[in-house]
Order: sequence, then structure tokens, then C-alpha cells
Amino acid sequence: MRIEVSRDVFRLAQVFTISRGSRTEAKVLSVRISDGEHHGWGECVPYARYDETLESVEAEIAALPEVFSRYSLMGLLPAGAARNAVDCALWDLEAKRAGKRAWELAEIAAPGPEITAYTLSLDTPEAMRAQAAENAFRPLLKIKLGTPDDMPRLEAVRAGAPNSRIIIDANEGWSAEVYADLAPHLVRLGVALVEQPLPAGEDDALIGMDRPVPVCADESCHDRASLPALKGKYDVVNIKLDKTGGLTEALELRRAALAEGYDVMVGCMVGSSLAMAPATLLAQGAMVTDLDGPLLLAEDRDTPLIFDDAGVHPPKAALWG
Repeated sequence: MRIEVSRDVFRLAQVFTISRGSRTEAKVLSVRISDGEHHGWGECVPYARYDETLESVEAEIAALPEVFSRYSLMGLLPAGAARNAVDCALWDLEAKRAGKRAWELAEIAAPGPEITAYTLSLDTPEAMRAQAAENAFRPLLKIKLGTPDDMPRLEAVRAGAPNSRIIIDANEGWSAEVYADLAPHLVRLGVALVEQPLPAGEDDALIGMDRPVPVCADESCHDRASLPALKGKYDVVNIKLDKTGGLTEALELRRAALAEGYDVMVGCMVGSSLAMAPATLLAQGAMVTDLDGPLLLAEDRDTPLIFDDAGVHPPKAALWG
């Protein structure tokens, strides 16, 4: 097999801010794997939170042997961005070789559209109210929070979008005390889910704490090996391909999490439609789908995913799978 890696940059439609900082573009790695007759594509977003850079992920991929499979790949690379792009490219390659869609290879039902969250960037309460009002037609809004003074922001978003479901992503930005203060207000404001309120290394504080709305593990959950440490802390797990290291492990994590009684959220980094495409298979029937990456971009792949009133649709074969 021949592996080619390229760097691609997609301009964002507007500045995107979370508790860790702001960005104006999405920098991704695109992986193309060819067997001489067919080729498969995958995309990953290296994430500094996990000490990943474009250079480090490229080096991981370059160190792969000439011959390997999706199954042997699990032992060659750790869970993370590098393995994700390669794994998803192999799924695409296998689908093209077989003349089937990826979901047929995965032996799951043909996917349909799923309503996706749309993310509102962290900003002042006034600016977030304006963002909410502009997107009040959307059924599900995700609010980026994660500061000690988030209550005015939450109130402002609810005022701007009175009828939308709301989920919150604190990106590890709260302390146990801040979360405990906010928790009683979440039901009143119609919050459906809180994502990673505490730092991953400090989330033992969630044990025994009142959780009036479901709490979702993001940074605390990467793959199946993460599940034992989540017990008593979380109600939902956020499955992201760049954390699991690809669709192969993500499908197994989904099965294991559901079997252990967790609900599932399917999330994403800020990337193109190519990065979201495999995740649409995971999103079927999920409690929350958060695959809005392409909606945040000013430009996308040549055959982008379709987003409409029904939600995000599965990819056309020309894009992936």
C-alpha cells in the first residue's frame, strides 16, 4: 500500500473560541491510501490538548510498515489522530474494493440523517445572545462555556433562542465549586446535557455530586480502556474519531458504552466533511449528534455532506465510504 499525507487548511466562517483559545482556520491532515487500483481517504485534526501537532502525527503515519490491515493497525498506533486518519482511509479503501458502502462492511443498517448540534463560540453574554438569536431556528444549540462567570452567558443564550434545546460544553473549564453553583439552574434553563465540566484529572469530584441533567465525558473518555474510570461520574460518553483512533475502535466503544448503560454522544473536532463522514455511522440513534464542523467552515471538500432540516446526512460515495 502507498500512503500519502497532505496538510489542508480550511478557513472558518467566523472566529471560533473555546475556553482554551481562539482560531480562524482548521488545520487538518488528509491521508490517501492506494493499492494501485483503488484509493481511500481519511482526515484527522491533531489536537494540542493531547500533545499532537501536524508534525508529530505525520511522523507517526510515516513510521508505519509497508503492509498492515485495519486490525493490525490497532497495535501499531495508539488511539489518536494519526490512527484515525489511517483507519478511516482503510475503511474507504475496503468499501471501494468491495463495491459496497462502509456501513455494509460494518454490518449495520443504512444510516439516515440525524439532527446535529450547532456550536456557539465562547464570547461576551451580549455577543452570545446575538449568536443564539441568529441561530434560534436550529433545534439544538451547543454553548461553549468554561469560565467562572458563565451564568450570564447561559441566560443570554436562552433569551436569544427560547425554543432550542441547549447543551453545554465547558471544555474542562469549571471547578467542582463552579459546577455545583450552576447545576441547580440548568434544568430551569432547559439544558439537556453538560459536557466535561471538570478537568479530566479532577473528575473524581463528580462522584456523589448532584447531576440534575446528564453529564457527558469528553476529555475523560478516549476508547474502551477509558470506561472503567467513568463509573459513578458520567451518564454519557462523547465518541470522537480523533480520540478513539478511527471508526474501528469507535464502533467497539459505542457497543461497550451502551452495554454498560451509558448514553452516547457523537462529537467532532473542527474539520471538513471528510472528517465527519465516518462519524455519521456512529451517530445513528445517539442521544446527541454534534457533527457541525463543516457548518463552521467558510470552505469545504468538493463533495460535502448535506445539512438540511432533517439534519446531517450520510456521505455520498464520492466523499467517503
